[in-house]
Amino acid sequence: MLFENSIVGPIHSRRLGSSLGVNLLPLKHKYCSYDCIYCECGWNRESENQEMVYATPDELKGLLQKRLEQLKAEGAKVDSFTFAGNGEPTLYPHFPEMVDVVREMRDKYYPEAATTLLTNATQLKRKEIFDAVMKLDNPVLKLDAGTEHMRQLINKNNEMGCSWDELLNNLIAFGNRGIIQTLLFDGYSDGQRVSNIIDSEFTPYLGYLKRIRPRYVMLYALDRATPEKDLRKLSVEELERYAQIIRKEGIEVKVYG
Repeated sequence: MLFENSIVGPIHSRRLGSSLGVNLLPLKHKYCSYDCIYCECGWNRESENQEMVYATPDELKGLLQKRLEQLKAEGAKVDSFTFAGNGEPTLYPHFPEMVDVVREMRDKYYPEAATTLLTNATQLKRKEIFDAVMKLDNPVLKLDAGTEHMRQLINKNNEMGCSWDELLNNLIAFGNRGIIQTLLFDGYSDGQRVSNIIDSEFTPYLGYLKRIRPRYVMLYALDRATPEKDLRKLSVEELERYAQIIRKEGIEVKVYG
């Protein structure tokens, strides 16, 4: 499912409350440094022949301001201004500028709302992106595996992404300013086991969490249709078992089934 608008919602989010989505990426086109086997936007290749057309920061600001004026007139609630959408938001060419625009609009219309980014964290390798993400209230940074091998099976990091060591070093550098998001699941892809709950993955993953010391960890389960069909959704009870292992290390965990 691809977003057909630059400003989406607000929609009810199981993690963020009433979330107003800001999609910086081309409409009807997925653009990402990962190609996750569970991504609701589908496979990257499905968008390969689509024309890449970005809205300018001024155009996005105008759309956002118009929508916010409508929402204020309706008395609608907004809990979070959320950078999300058709792939990896930080690949937008003017991402740092848009962080400032969204913070300005938030302060003007919904000063109690949070600014949130859902990111795979691969672009933290770029100083201008690292610094821009640091300005946001809720930087939600993906870590789905305990080894590079499993990251590649799950996330399919491509040439726009970053190395495993770069990813981990930047997550550690972000430390408790960041929120780690992890989608736990079990299954098969191309005939091989793909799972981040097996001991050989979860144990090193836990070791990295202990080094990162994030603000907290979001553990969640599959919620929508996935490109790879042979994946198993974990129950809330299963998620809680893994959450308890993390909590024993003094790290807060929130579970979303």
